[in-house]
Amino acid sequence: MTTTKRRYVEELTDGENLDEVYLATEKQLRANRNGNLYLQLMLRDRTGSIGARLWNVGEAQARTFEEGDFVHARGKVQLFQGALQVILNALERVGPELVELADFLPHTDKDIGKLLQTMRGILTKVSNPHLRALVECFLMDQAFLRDFARAPAGVRNHHSYVGGLLEHVVNMLEAADRLAPLYPRVDRDLLVLGVFLHDIGKVRELSYDRVFGYTDEGQLVGHIVIGIEMLNDKLKQVPDLTDEPFPPDLLLRLQHMIVSHHGTLEFGSPRLPMTPEAIALHHLDNLDAKVHTFVRDIEEDRGSTSSWTPFSPSLQRRLFKGIREGEPPVEGQ
Repeated sequence: MTTTKRRYVEELTDGENLDEVYLATEKQLRANRNGNLYLQLMLRDRTGSIGARLWNVGEAQARTFEEGDFVHARGKVQLFQGALQVILNALERVGPELVELADFLPHTDKDIGKLLQTMRGILTKVSNPHLRALVECFLMDQAFLRDFARAPAGVRNHHSYVGGLLEHVVNMLEAADRLAPLYPRVDRDLLVLGVFLHDIGKVRELSYDRVFGYTDEGQLVGHIVIGIEMLNDKLKQVPDLTDEPFPPDLLLRLQHMIVSHHGTLEFGSPRLPMTPEAIALHHLDNLDAKVHTFVRDIEEDRGSTSSWTPFSPSLQRRLFKGIREGEPPVEGQ
C-alpha cells in the first residue's frame, strides 16, 4: 500500500497508473458475451467516485470483499465514452484500521457549525407559539441534531455527502426567507416548518457511517412515513411548553407538507400538494435539488474536452458546460 500522499478520485487523469486504497461500492459480478465473469464496481473517496472493472474474475475472488469494504486497487485510468474509468489488474481488501476514515466519505464544503447557526436563526423567528414550541422540541434533541448534521440528502442524487441534508435544508430555508415577502398569502411560519421537517425521516432512512445506503427501515418504510412518525412523536412534548394541545388543523397542514413534498404520485408522494405552502415547499425542494445536480454533474465531468457532459439517464439530457476559450465547438455536440 502506498505511503505517499493519497491520490483522490478528483485528481485522477487519463492514462495514469493507479495504486491506491478506495471504498468499494455498487459491486456487481457480471458475465460478458462469451460467458466470462468480470467484476464491476465503483471506487469512492470523499472527493467522488469512479467506475472500475476487473476482467476474468472467479466467484471465489469476487467474494473476498463486499460493498462498503476498503480495497487496494491497482490498474490504469482511461477515458471511455467521455468518462474516466479504471481497468484493474489487482484488487485486495484492506482492514478499516489501516485507513483514515475521513478520506472516504464525501463531506459538505460548508462549515457545519455555521449551517446549524443559520438554521436556528431562521427557525427561531417563527412567530406562531405552537410551531415555535415544536421547533424547540427538535432543537433540544441533541441526538437528532447530531444525525441531522451528518446525514446526506440522498445516496446518489443531490447533496449525497456528509452534511448534505443540513446544507439542503439551509439552502431552502434561506430561499423561503427571501421569497416569503413576495407571496403574502403563503403562511411563512408553516412554510419554514415544512422546509425543516420535509426530509427529517432521512436521518433514519439512510445509513452514513462508512458508505451511503439505506437502512432496513428506510428500505421497508421510507423517509416520508418515518418523517410523519418523528413529527407525531415530537408533538407529544409540545404541550409541556405551551400548556395547551397542538391545534389539529395545524398538524394536518404540517403532515400534508411532508407527504406531498415530492410533488407527484409517480415520484413517491402519497398526495399531491393541496395548499399554497405545500406547493411552495415542493418547488423549493425541487429547485435546490436540480440546481445542485446540474452544477455537480458539470463540475465532475473532468478529463473531457467536449462542451457537453455525457448523457445523464436520471436527467434525461446532456448538460452544457460552455465552450472553452480558444476551442471551437465540437461538430454535432
